[in-house]
Amino acid sequence: MSRKLASTIIALCASFLSVNALADTFAGKVLDGEGAPLIGAVVRIPDMKETAVTDGDGCFRFILKTSKPVKASVSYVGFITDTYILKPAGIGNPQIIRMSPDETALGEVVVTATRTPKTLKDAPVVTRLISAEDIVRTDATNIQDLLTEEIPGLEFGFAMSQETSLNMSGFGGNAILFLVDGERLAGETMDNVDYNRLNLDNVGQVEIVKGASSALYGANAVGGVINLISKEDKRPWHVNINSRYRSAGNEWRSGGSVSFNVGKVYSNTSVQHSTVETVRLTDAFDTESKIHEVFGGSTVNVKERLTFRATDNLRFIARGGYFFRTSNRANYTDHYHDYSGGLRSVWDIDDSRNLEISYSYDQYDKARFISGNRTDDHDYSNRQHIIHALYSHFWGNNAITAGADFMHDYLTTYQFTEGGNHSQNTIDAFVQFDYSPVSWFNVIASVREDYFSESRSNALTARVATMFKLRPFSIRASYSGGFRAPTLKEMYMDFDMAGIQMIYGNPDLKPERSHNFNIALERTGHIRGTHLGGSYSFTANGYYNYYNSRITTTDFPGDAFREEGAIYCNEKGVKVAGLDINARYRSLMGLGLSASYNYLHVGGNSIDSQFSQPRPHSATWRIDFEKRLCSVYKFYASLSGRYLAKPVSRHDTDEAYSLWKFTFQQQVWKGININFIIDNLLNYKPDIYYWNSAPTTGRTYSIGLSMDIDDFFK
Repeated sequence: MSRKLASTIIALCASFLSVNALADTFAGKVLDGEGAPLIGAVVRIPDMKETAVTDGDGCFRFILKTSKPVKASVSYVGFITDTYILKPAGIGNPQIIRMSPDETALGEVVVTATRTPKTLKDAPVVTRLISAEDIVRTDATNIQDLLTEEIPGLEFGFAMSQETSLNMSGFGGNAILFLVDGERLAGETMDNVDYNRLNLDNVGQVEIVKGASSALYGANAVGGVINLISKEDKRPWHVNINSRYRSAGNEWRSGGSVSFNVGKVYSNTSVQHSTVETVRLTDAFDTESKIHEVFGGSTVNVKERLTFRATDNLRFIARGGYFFRTSNRANYTDHYHDYSGGLRSVWDIDDSRNLEISYSYDQYDKARFISGNRTDDHDYSNRQHIIHALYSHFWGNNAITAGADFMHDYLTTYQFTEGGNHSQNTIDAFVQFDYSPVSWFNVIASVREDYFSESRSNALTARVATMFKLRPFSIRASYSGGFRAPTLKEMYMDFDMAGIQMIYGNPDLKPERSHNFNIALERTGHIRGTHLGGSYSFTANGYYNYYNSRITTTDFPGDAFREEGAIYCNEKGVKVAGLDINARYRSLMGLGLSASYNYLHVGGNSIDSQFSQPRPHSATWRIDFEKRLCSVYKFYASLSGRYLAKPVSRHDTDEAYSLWKFTFQQQVWKGININFIIDNLLNYKPDIYYWNSAPTTGRTYSIGLSMDIDDFFK
């Protein structure tokens, strides 16, 4: 009996050992794009009908009866479901899986529309979000490159002296407020900020709100707000170095970033340098073109962002930046400098209350050099000191937000009498009520008062926005007021424009005003049970803007003290009506489709002004495919394009045209990515180069390399 029992035990042990000899452990960790663990992600191995859910650290573990690599499907709400190759844990450390956000899920958090965090699908004000993944895929250097490719109804052209000029939905650059983490920018040239300052090395997402937003952001938000949000990496440490060559102008862009999380401290430092040669567009016999070359130059951009988490409820965020740009003209070189810094404290008083206080400083300088010597006749310096406070109180699905700002604005410029200076103080206060009585209805109401010391004027603005969720649709409707206060330049200018005419400021200017009405329909959903299964979103947004008391110039006959010329004045307004349509689809197989269309109708005093030559139709599109073939190789390919109709103008102007772009990006090993791009694929060249023509001489090529050093050690 004892011999039989012993034989049975030995047989069972042998059977157990033989089974485990065939089994192996498969372990991994699921993270988002910034390295944060995704808790509750579902990991499935279809061939073996095994399923696991990630724990509090994003980790999962299987014991499978195989020692060969297996295919696993990983899914998580708000991220693209994808297939990954899992290897036994014995081959290396637990495998890291990074998931990509689902562009059509609308689960991303935005802050610009309400100044409080809301998911994109719950924001009652229509917001366009450009994600970090979108930024990487476009390979854009700065905000101008990114917006040009992503947003229809928006166009960058040239103004006098070949300075960049923006037109967005019928509004000029001085009517669109650009922010970095909610902070304003100093300096302008021809009424536009220096878009080269806004490089994208450390940007996590870009939020775009079209239409007036002055009830929250005050002056300059008369036509919209574009906010660049810095990314904050969750990884213990991260090092990236990158470089790109582009054939147009032999352009080189190189840079890098270093970030780390140590205890209570997070730091991110980024550096970018670019150079480009002058590009000749026409020959010496072209007498019809308005621009004949695109001037070359160089940029240096350095940024530091430091976060100190003093307690679980209190953190301090310090930032600093330095920017330098040269523009190489035929007989001189213009130099542009910017120095910026700030400190912000964020105190989560408890689960329902939050207080934010910040100070920021920005100084933007310009100077001209001939043969290396400063001329001193084009000196310019704009300095801004801003103190900001924001308090939010939440209860249930409701919130009340109140804030106040103080800004001291100082400007000295060669365009003032004898290069003099002027300054102005601005004080404002605002309050917003966010009310959601039921899950399918939300209304937000806000009001703001601004006071300007130099003009001794004030501006009261308001906004009401509502959202109805009637499955499967969401309906948004809003009214918002906007204004733009006269700038120091517009009030005090006294400038001889190269002997052509004098331009005079006007201290009696009134603020520009706008009234924006908006209604939008949105639908999102999933396609299931077919080989085209995936997610989709569709949005149609109609808007109407009435823009009054627009600041422009008119003829000045002269008086006892001033010769004839032009003087700033207010005139009757501009009427803008339009329609935005956006559609996106992303399949589980990795196929993506997106298309955006803008219709624009502009009336009133718009033609031949800062709103000159609006295009009634424009569109952007992209078809792409992404696939991981093994644990170390993944590729992304896309064909994208942009169409612009012939502008509406009484003058000779550009014709309709389209530009196509092919992108091929590869991850060839851990952290090593290679990009190859053919821009202007169909080799389009304008017959005549007008101010808003595409500044291209034909097809261009670029190739880039990016290396995430920390991934080498994973």
